[in-house]
Amino acid sequence: MGTAQPTLDTLARLAKELHTSLDVLVFGEDARGPSDELRLQFEALSQFDEEDRKVAKAVLESLILKHNAKRAFLP
Repeated sequence: MGTAQPTLDTLARLAKELHTSLDVLVFGEDARGPSDELRLQFEALSQFDEEDRKVAKAVLESLILKHNAKRAFLP
């Protein structure tokens, strides 16, 4: 028997009906998104004003670039 692949629209409607995110529906509960350890910090960022969120985002982007650069030069 063949298998059927639902469309993205169908998956989005299903996620909405199940009151969950498309990520959870497709990838599982904890496959994507921050760990519990970081989730509270990210939630706190939503309380920041726009300028402070921009600063926090720039800091995170810098740390990610630094991490990726380190990994690129590891033996």
